[in-house]
Amino acid sequence: MIELSTSRILILGAGYGGLVTATRLQKGLNYNEAEVTLVNKYDYHYLTTWLHEPAAGTSHHERAKVDLNEVLDTKKINFVQGTVESIEPDNKKVKLEDGTELAFDYLVIGLGSEPETFGIEGLKEHAFSIRTIDSVRMIKEHIEYMFSRFNNEPDRRDYLTFVVGGAGFTGIEFVGELADRIPELCREFDVDPNLVRIINIEAAPTALPGFDPELVEYAMDVLKRKGVEFLINTPIKECTPDGVILANGEEIKAGTVIWTGGVRGNHIVEESGIDVMRGRVKVDEYLRAPGYEDIFVVGDCSLIINEETDRPYPPTAQIATQQGFNCAENLIALIRGGELKPFKPELKGTLASLGRGEAIGVIGNKKLLGSSAAIMKKLSDLRYLFILGGISLALKKAKF
Repeated sequence: MIELSTSRILILGAGYGGLVTATRLQKGLNYNEAEVTLVNKYDYHYLTTWLHEPAAGTSHHERAKVDLNEVLDTKKINFVQGTVESIEPDNKKVKLEDGTELAFDYLVIGLGSEPETFGIEGLKEHAFSIRTIDSVRMIKEHIEYMFSRFNNEPDRRDYLTFVVGGAGFTGIEFVGELADRIPELCREFDVDPNLVRIINIEAAPTALPGFDPELVEYAMDVLKRKGVEFLINTPIKECTPDGVILANGEEIKAGTVIWTGGVRGNHIVEESGIDVMRGRVKVDEYLRAPGYEDIFVVGDCSLIINEETDRPYPPTAQIATQQGFNCAENLIALIRGGELKPFKPELKGTLASLGRGEAIGVIGNKKLLGSSAAIMKKLSDLRYLFILGGISLALKKAKF
């Protein structure tokens, strides 16, 4: 009698794409139908679309965390806490930093992104980045430290200047939250609010490039009323320990520089030998890496071209979540000998918060702004939490 071996599915990364793949597999697979292992650096998942809030200090960083033991069925999913060091696609092997080697029959790469500096000198060394729970905790503490230092050195007004590079969604959402936090910090540290500057710098001709112009104008008006200054169509040439130098030679002295100007795929994928474009894998219609029928790529590491615009879809949580559903469905189909289903993004809408009670967005063909957009943003967050962990997680983490 010949024993049939159980397929080994290895998922790298518990971001939106990787974790949704894992939770869908645990619901769709029968016991012993496959051996599923999820590898993640932390024992929690964090909601990247919420990180701008704890970075500014308007919410606690714990709110953006979801413990993996709350959403994983350990009888169906093996969780390994570790950091991926290398991927050997041809040897069907992944090596972790602690020396552990994991073999796979099917691999799902969801390792997330890294900051794209566009060659700007000094960004990596001197700018903060809104990327992880640890990074946003550092940003919050640094902002408070700058207020404290100003009290001891009141001639250093640059301590109270905050430069945010990039006016995409993350940059816009962060400056909205930071503007809301400033009055509280000024009261706490006895600082005149008129001494504080928040400067949002964007190299493109407009904030929120590619977004509806009417909503962009509304967003900028709201943020300007909160005290945010905009420098649009103004590239940053260099980031220094003292602030930034613009392409026109102007220097802006700042105690804090936060870079939100773009991302690229994880370097580990690029170093694996898999074909990439700016660190991202141009996947086939089934989310597979070129030349590999057993390797799927989801989230920020994947590149999908929108045939209508001939441009890549933006690496959003919405698309990563949808990829997780599709990837799990196709893995189950492979194990059971079924047919694969092509992945087609369904863009239900785009929403961006502007701070307390304010947001903008497009749902279908409908434009939303103000409180109605803010409510839709909360409902969208609630839906994702429900997908991940059901009604209990949604009620626990939801912001009412």
